[in-house]
Amino acid sequence: MAENTTGTQQGGAEQGGEQQQAPANPITIHTQYIKDLSFENPNAPESVALQQQPKINIDVDVEARTTQDQKLHEVTIKINVKAEVAEKVAFIAELQYGAVVTLNVEEQHRLPVLMIEVPRLLFPYVRKIVSDLTADGGFPPLMMQQIDFADLFRKKFAKQMEGQPAGNA
Repeated sequence: MAENTTGTQQGGAEQGGEQQQAPANPITIHTQYIKDLSFENPNAPESVALQQQPKINIDVDVEARTTQDQKLHEVTIKINVKAEVAEKVAFIAELQYGAVVTLNVEEQHRLPVLMIEVPRLLFPYVRKIVSDLTADGGFPPLMMQQIDFADLFRKKFAKQMEGQPAGNA
């Protein structure tokens, strides 16, 4: 029988003769990784020399899939950044950042946890990679603002439910 050793107990000491047992972690991240990374600077060296503030468009998507044995889940954050100066592309950055997780939550909460909570945990790493990537590409580091993954989930879920007949919720 396997034992989960990733959790930590709070308090550490017995109080009143009773042992305090911490609840199991609801999310266990086994590994994080870059699935795909691309940076294009199609108009270099002119684009790097420009001193104008670029117009930046950032598209974000989250995908989750479950392995066949239903024990492991993969969550992928997809970030596409396009910066333009004077109607010319300054740079394009694309990142797919993934994680393999297990969940200790009830079935009805799995999808929101996978699509909201796991991306919240991964986002600081995504932000750092994008910042470093743009800086290494010759531009000022792009510091992405916090993403509202709950709102992103609601919008994505609403799109999926549009085609469903009422009553199949």
